[in-house]
Amino acid sequence: MKEGYIKRKTSTIPFGYEESDETGYFKPIPDQLEALLIVEDLIKNESISLRDASDWIEYETNRKISHAGLKKHMDKKYGKREERLARLGEEPTSLLDRF
Repeated sequence: MKEGYIKRKTSTIPFGYEESDETGYFKPIPDQLEALLIVEDLIKNESISLRDASDWIEYETNRKISHAGLKKHMDKKYGKREERLARLGEEPTSLLDRF
């Protein structure tokens, strides 16, 4: 199997991948995966919102990913926001708590 290929588990094609000639596998798209890694770091640090990140990804790659799809990806890879912040020793904050 070629490097970076992932096994097909569902009918949905994950962001950063496309169907390959190999039956049952997805082929990586390097520029999309790179864009996804960039926004993952920004989202983890809460430097950018999910909506802004999904807009930026679409601008950079010409492929859509919804803010909900991006949240699902982040939750699956890094855990829910509260869990990520707890690991960092921070408390989740709401906009109202800032005033």
